[in-house]
Amino acid sequence: MKLEIDTPAKVKEWLKHPGPAVFQGQDLRADSHDIAARPLVGCVFLGCRLEPALAQAAAAAGCFVIPRRDDLPFDPFTPGLYGPDELFDALLKGGEYKDCLDWKIYDSFIDPATREERPADVDVILLRRLHDASIAEALDDLLTQDRKLKAIAIMGGHDVPRDAPIFATVARLALDLGVAGYTVITGGGPGLMEAGNLGAYCAGFAEPVARLGETLGKLKGAPTYNHPDWLTVAYKARVEMGLPDAPDKSRNIGIPTWFYGHEPPNVFATDIAKYFENSVREEGLLAVALGGIIFAEGNGGTVQEIFQDACQNYYRTYKRVKSPMVLFGVDYWAPADMVRHNPADKRKKVYPLLEKLATEKGFSDYLLITDEAAAILKFIESHPPT
Repeated sequence: MKLEIDTPAKVKEWLKHPGPAVFQGQDLRADSHDIAARPLVGCVFLGCRLEPALAQAAAAAGCFVIPRRDDLPFDPFTPGLYGPDELFDALLKGGEYKDCLDWKIYDSFIDPATREERPADVDVILLRRLHDASIAEALDDLLTQDRKLKAIAIMGGHDVPRDAPIFATVARLALDLGVAGYTVITGGGPGLMEAGNLGAYCAGFAEPVARLGETLGKLKGAPTYNHPDWLTVAYKARVEMGLPDAPDKSRNIGIPTWFYGHEPPNVFATDIAKYFENSVREEGLLAVALGGIIFAEGNGGTVQEIFQDACQNYYRTYKRVKSPMVLFGVDYWAPADMVRHNPADKRKKVYPLLEKLATEKGFSDYLLITDEAAAILKFIESHPPT
């Protein structure tokens, strides 16, 4: 494997011990002459700023070079995950969401009026794919194998309002997971995804339960993501929380997508792995949560995630690991009286089919359906991935 050079410090270290390496997203202009004087065979330069001397030396050495593109709102070779202050940079300065980096990238990809993908040249499409590959690599760097084994994903409906009882319940469950040393991961959007990120973020404060209660109260005035103040109310509440006392306990991850960019990512995820391609995002979200996945009430997307996760357990797709699956809400996921032809009845009889798959492939012992949040934490702690 080639060395990955994605910080200025790594550039300086490479100059002392040159060799085949991948330079990613670095401004190399100040060091161009020194780098050009080293052997460059086998080196790769992705989205770097180069002086002509280094560009010529790289070409002469047969290096793979993709220049930086300053005409795009996104960095195809971002060396790390996003943070809320980066995506919502205009809010940080008191501005509007439509001036934020997150909106600008969304607007370049999807027409907000029609919610259809904008026509794009093949080079832009390729660079979006490279961006998603960079995000996936940064996510892997953050979630080492040991950390993946303690990573718990929380799935649930994007349309659950902040003042619904289940919102506070999921937030408190995420808080308890964070306090217990688990890394909480969600799809990064609104609804129960926001509840998961919010609860996990509160885990790093000195009085986490009190901090969570205060913040939940501040959010209720803008209950759903289509409320005009949904994002600004949350951003203000996060700023008023101040910095966590134990940042590592607050660390949690959101994995959203600009495919659903009309739903902004929530501000309580400390690390945001945002993708263009939803299919890549969905598979990656489920793959990294080896510690288990909790499915609260949700819609078609949550049902898809349940059976996508079941396939990973069924075929032991990742590292041959079997990990817990928890369906939170007995009447929701295994209703006795579901009315199939009534669209107002959102309950879904998922559990019997899931149990059948689990029985066939020997992971029924890692399957739980419950109404008790306390039982979920106990189950996850007693069923580490195997």
